[in-house]
Amino acid sequence: MKHRRIPTRRAAVAGGAVVALLGAGVTFQTANASEEAPRIPVKTLTAPAAAALAVTLDSSLGGDAAGAYYDAQAKHLVVNVVDEAAADAVRKAGGRARLVEHTLAELTGARQTLKSRATIPGTSWAVDPVSNKVVVTADRTVGKADWEKLGQVVKGLGSRAELKRTAGEFKPFIGGGDAIHSGGGRCSLGFNVVKDGSPHFITAGHCGEQGSQWSDSRGGAAIGTMVDSRFPGDDFALVKYDGDTAHPSEVNLYNGSSQAITTAVEATVGMKVTRSGSTTQVHEGEVTGLNATVNYGNGQVVEGLIQTDVCAEPGDSGGSLFSGDAAVGLTSGGSGDCSAGGETFFQPVTEALSTFGARIG
Repeated sequence: MKHRRIPTRRAAVAGGAVVALLGAGVTFQTANASEEAPRIPVKTLTAPAAAALAVTLDSSLGGDAAGAYYDAQAKHLVVNVVDEAAADAVRKAGGRARLVEHTLAELTGARQTLKSRATIPGTSWAVDPVSNKVVVTADRTVGKADWEKLGQVVKGLGSRAELKRTAGEFKPFIGGGDAIHSGGGRCSLGFNVVKDGSPHFITAGHCGEQGSQWSDSRGGAAIGTMVDSRFPGDDFALVKYDGDTAHPSEVNLYNGSSQAITTAVEATVGMKVTRSGSTTQVHEGEVTGLNATVNYGNGQVVEGLIQTDVCAEPGDSGGSLFSGDAAVGLTSGGSGDCSAGGETFFQPVTEALSTFGARIG
């Protein structure tokens, strides 16, 4: 790697000027560069466009990338980097570069340590590019002994991780756009998709098993059959429509209107998102973490989820998470409710589409 980041000890000696610069979110560049070279303007981007640019830069920067997030107020993509060459590449692409201490590989290593040493029911962890740490959360069911064990593991990770509590309980939201029913259970339809030229829809994997039949009303005639279901590990499922059921590519906004969905995008921390579900209908919030691992209990561990501050409740499972006309996620589970708030986790739509060989439509 060229121009490796300043070691921690040297950074401390360098004084408060660098810290002040980073705290203000100013683009990382040397003093000479800022005086001698013209400043490249940062692109104004929508959240989906920023997510697409983040994917491109992550691929091109390789080990020099350390995560990215969307500054919704400025409408800029902020990209964490660990050296000057990477910062220049980010600026040339229209992003805002930010020097950080930990590489993405180091944070991924911290996640692997947590997986091997702290897979405790009622816990989760996700990469937070804003703090450049892995944020570890324990719900109210984690007892004293497990809390202490978790604390020791997090302490051993040093500045790469931090530990916090949540008042709720992590659990899949069984029961949750439009309601769909199977037997005595209820979930929500996520997005209508096309596979092999035929209409299907995707929902949460924990909602049902392969072969289960689904209707759009309780006790009603089946409108589709679940042809694939992935849970735990992942949390997505594919249902093939039977007959000629209408299947518009849109999400119910529960106000007499709907939002057309034309594409699917990766999530970015800071992205403003909206969730639609059959229990609590429509709520908004933002993405707060990526690559989240959630230990729901009973061996039900799901990885690679999107963490948000959007509320949800039982019955919202499988429902749509979207940003404008872009599909983002499928409701998996979380803690809290829409009165007290809490965290909610979503299965990335892009992974489900890739796995099933399907497209939005």
